[in-house]
Amino acid sequence: MAQGSRQVQTQAQQQVQTLSPQQILVVKLLELPAVELEDRIHAELLENPALEEGKEDTASDDFSDSPDADNSAEDNGANEYDSLSDYLSEDDIPDYKLQENNRSKGEQAEEIPFSDATSFYETLKEQLGERNLTDHQRELAEYLIGSLDDDGLLRKSLDSICDELAIYAGIECTPEELDEALKIIQDFDPAGLGARNLQECLLIQIHRKIEQQHFTPNPLLYIEEAIISECYEEFTRKHWDKIQQKLGLEEDAFEQAIKEICKLNPRPGASLGEAIGRNMQQIVPDFIVDTYDDGTISLALNNRNVPELRMSRDFTEMVEEHTKNKANQSKESKEAMMFLKQKMDAAQGFIDAVKQRQNTLMTTMQAIIDLQRPFFLEGDESLLRPMILKDVAERTGLDISTISRVSNSKYVQTNYGIYSLKFFFSDGYVTEDGEEMSVREIRKILKECIDNEDKKKPYTDDELTEILKEKGYPIARRTVAKYRQQLNIPVARLRR
Repeated sequence: MAQGSRQVQTQAQQQVQTLSPQQILVVKLLELPAVELEDRIHAELLENPALEEGKEDTASDDFSDSPDADNSAEDNGANEYDSLSDYLSEDDIPDYKLQENNRSKGEQAEEIPFSDATSFYETLKEQLGERNLTDHQRELAEYLIGSLDDDGLLRKSLDSICDELAIYAGIECTPEELDEALKIIQDFDPAGLGARNLQECLLIQIHRKIEQQHFTPNPLLYIEEAIISECYEEFTRKHWDKIQQKLGLEEDAFEQAIKEICKLNPRPGASLGEAIGRNMQQIVPDFIVDTYDDGTISLALNNRNVPELRMSRDFTEMVEEHTKNKANQSKESKEAMMFLKQKMDAAQGFIDAVKQRQNTLMTTMQAIIDLQRPFFLEGDESLLRPMILKDVAERTGLDISTISRVSNSKYVQTNYGIYSLKFFFSDGYVTEDGEEMSVREIRKILKECIDNEDKKKPYTDDELTEILKEKGYPIARRTVAKYRQQLNIPVARLRR
């Protein structure tokens, strides 16, 4: 008799990183700039009847523990009603002040203009809404839109975005699926959006023109495509002779093709903002930093249009009415109680998430001020010291990804103007003596040297290296060339 195969069961431990719904809410709120936070709060006020706008006569800034929103709907009996009793006492329903009140008595809040135009993100989402996509494709495309830089280009790798989606949004996907979603965005207007580099941006615009040809093909477009796809490095260095020789082009056709390429837009996202209107260019700062003559620096959140939130008193009274006769509750009444509890849990969780967002923003901005204190006192860009996300993360005790979310799409108003938080981050250059210098400072000095040079005899990179060394910036020639390219300054022979 044949003996059947035996199945062996084994146990294994595996660590999986997951975020609770409350953590996901905090992460999403953290990414929102001031204006979008207002919209998000107003949407929550409309959706959740347990949440209302306004403040009580006695305000409290103390934190209370958030109710557990993960309680099972199957719980019933005394425990169910006892958990609701936390909300029934006025002392247990603190009012969360969501505005930083750092101004003196009688001082008027400064009026800061903001845009009422459609945002860059919303404009792309409108185009996305016109496409016939699955829910999964739409989720991926929306996340990619949110990952675009201000110029409309995508500078994150698809692998890293896959990891972000899995960790912070709980969405599993492959780089291939993301690539398909990215192609959808690259088909949006204006052409060039969603490109991962300048070469791809230009090629998308050229291909769009080729696709839009009707009955008379334009041979010039195919020359443009060949120049960018096959001779991109020579194009960026303006080695025109090498391109003509490599592609075998006539002088007139080549010059005309180059002229048309130079008309393409290297920053399609910026042009979208200009197309929508000038209002689009106005910025609402998330922070207000004031510097005084005695060297003190004050920091406040710009929450003048963000409403204060509290638990709805009417909603609480409804709970009190339901609990008066809990001994004879019907099934329908218990279901109503569960609905009330879920809404109150959600309201409390939202209040806590907004409060946590503001604490995180204030902690991060204060660390940036501490690290860049000379700049905030003087307003001189050359005083900015090298600073990366890790420096702020170590000072605040927060995760690097959290610092990245705070610094993205956030602005600070100072005595010297409004700056993006990204402005304060820059790499450092370490000399042979171990001295750390700001890359921004070196680039500024380099630009000044080139601006003041004799245009009939511009400095070569070797000469610039010697000049910088004399000024106290001993960097290598290849580093000078790299910083010159970052400043979009051509080589000496093209500056004549």
